[in-house]
Amino acid sequence: MHPAPSVIIFTIFSGLGFGLFFLLGLGFFLTNYWLNFLLFFLAYGFSIIGLLSSLFHLGNPQRFLKAFSQWRTSWLSREGIFSTSTLIIMVPFAIGKIFLDKEFVILGVVGSVLSILTIFCTAMIYAQLRTVPRWNSFFTPVLFLLYSLGGGAFLVNEGRLAAFILILSSLIQLYAWLNGDQLFKQAGSNVKSATGLGYIGEVRLLEGPHTGTNYLLKEMVYIVGRKHRIRLRIIGFILAGILPGFVLLLFNLNIFLLILVFLIHLIGMSLIRWLFFAEAEHVVGLYY
Repeated sequence: MHPAPSVIIFTIFSGLGFGLFFLLGLGFFLTNYWLNFLLFFLAYGFSIIGLLSSLFHLGNPQRFLKAFSQWRTSWLSREGIFSTSTLIIMVPFAIGKIFLDKEFVILGVVGSVLSILTIFCTAMIYAQLRTVPRWNSFFTPVLFLLYSLGGGAFLVNEGRLAAFILILSSLIQLYAWLNGDQLFKQAGSNVKSATGLGYIGEVRLLEGPHTGTNYLLKEMVYIVGRKHRIRLRIIGFILAGILPGFVLLLFNLNIFLLILVFLIHLIGMSLIRWLFFAEAEHVVGLYY
């Protein structure tokens, strides 16, 4: 799949924002008034940046409201409903905590549930696709949830919790990569199944479907060199979870070093999300 910057930004920042909302709703606050204000500002900022960036990947962004209408069958619609509900529910919760020094517990719990449902729906947009075997896996929602919660725990300064989640995420990510490398082959997709002509006999491609490029080739077919892929996997594995996790466990960091480690985590996440899309093999590639 084509690793469009808009969906990479969307999945990273939306996950961070709603992961932070989840923990704030459960009462993971800092002791300082201004720091708590900053946490809610970051939660809203990351969430809105992520959701807005997703609009750039829509065919007609001006019609985005129609994305809410298919909630019975579409994970995208469900994500839109849950994310919007979270942003609305957390407003009075944030006002109560910051300005009134009161915690509206019920609102916080509801906001946390909606946050985790938003992240899950985001993951299921990809995990539901049987045409992309690498995504159609148990590991897709698990990793989306873990990375979101790990980033959220980092932001609320729960160092040990963040370290545990990030290191666990990286280890699961490593296994998911190795397992995912076999899924396309195990799915049994080939030229026969891609064209639907296998019942006739052997199928082979005489000529390309057309001489130029098209939307499917642009969006669904992307090739990553093996050496390039392995190098990016190693760097992403280290920067996204292993390095930040062990630094948080072993060292007592000041605010500037915490920001630096968080930026390193974001760089690692950018590589992991780029690979998430770039390595995804859609069965349409067999036809083209």
